[in-house]
Amino acid sequence: MFELLGIPPQVLLGQLLLGLINGSFYAVLSLGLAVIFGLLNIINFAHGALYMAGAFVAWMLLAYLGIGYWPALILAPLIVGVFGIVLERTMLSRLYHLDHLYGLLLTFGLALIIQGLFRNYYGISGLPYQIPDLLSGGHNLGFMFLPNYRAWVVAASVVVCFGTWFMIEKTRLGAYLRAATENPVLVGAFGVNVPLMIMLTYGFGVALAGFAGVLAAPIYSVNPTMGEQLIIVVFAVVVIGGMGSIMGAILTGYMLGIVEGLTRVFYPEGSAVVIFVIMAIVLMIKPEGLFGRPV
Repeated sequence: MFELLGIPPQVLLGQLLLGLINGSFYAVLSLGLAVIFGLLNIINFAHGALYMAGAFVAWMLLAYLGIGYWPALILAPLIVGVFGIVLERTMLSRLYHLDHLYGLLLTFGLALIIQGLFRNYYGISGLPYQIPDLLSGGHNLGFMFLPNYRAWVVAASVVVCFGTWFMIEKTRLGAYLRAATENPVLVGAFGVNVPLMIMLTYGFGVALAGFAGVLAAPIYSVNPTMGEQLIIVVFAVVVIGGMGSIMGAILTGYMLGIVEGLTRVFYPEGSAVVIFVIMAIVLMIKPEGLFGRPV
């Protein structure tokens, strides 16, 4: 049977598919970061904690109110998004005229507080969240058994990512948003409520993190450290794609997930660092990122 460098095709294709699934989480999370940074100029270090909060909100909706996965897929991002709006109105809006460092330090502190609160109430052991009945089971693809839920994760992330890109880059609302970030005074002069747009944009970016958290809940155990483990990788994805580049964040997220999967096949020891090696190379060759605009 055909082999590539001694690797059976089943193993190679299986890891490619698993890499695509991981890349789906990278893409959705880095998209939220890119929206917030690209349109509001905020380095949102609390993104990982808000992703974790999305998973916990879905778990709490089920455990305390009996609300299942499908309603939670809408309700949890909404709840996390509203929480993000409160953060934006009460704290972040005071920092817009200051250096990026202030926003980074504030959101880093918020991440520690949010994680600490969940750790105090629920401990550090993971809480199970069941896969919905509709997506249980899977299909034999010949080279691997593909669980239906993981296929759903890929499909949902593609729809959300490219739908968001289309809204920002191709619609009148997106044009207003981009114009408001470039010249808020001029856009406001045309009767557009710029502060409201900024507030809702931050809430939307945060809701994307909550959405990724709900998608992740049935795959990973719901625990306070799940965002902490992912946020550094997601920041690396955004840097490689180009800070603030919507399409860069999406494509780089999927691409790096696949590269990580391939590395796991050919050199497993390097799979944990390959993304950071790529980031270092990209920063040396193209500091603005693969899809970023030169400064």
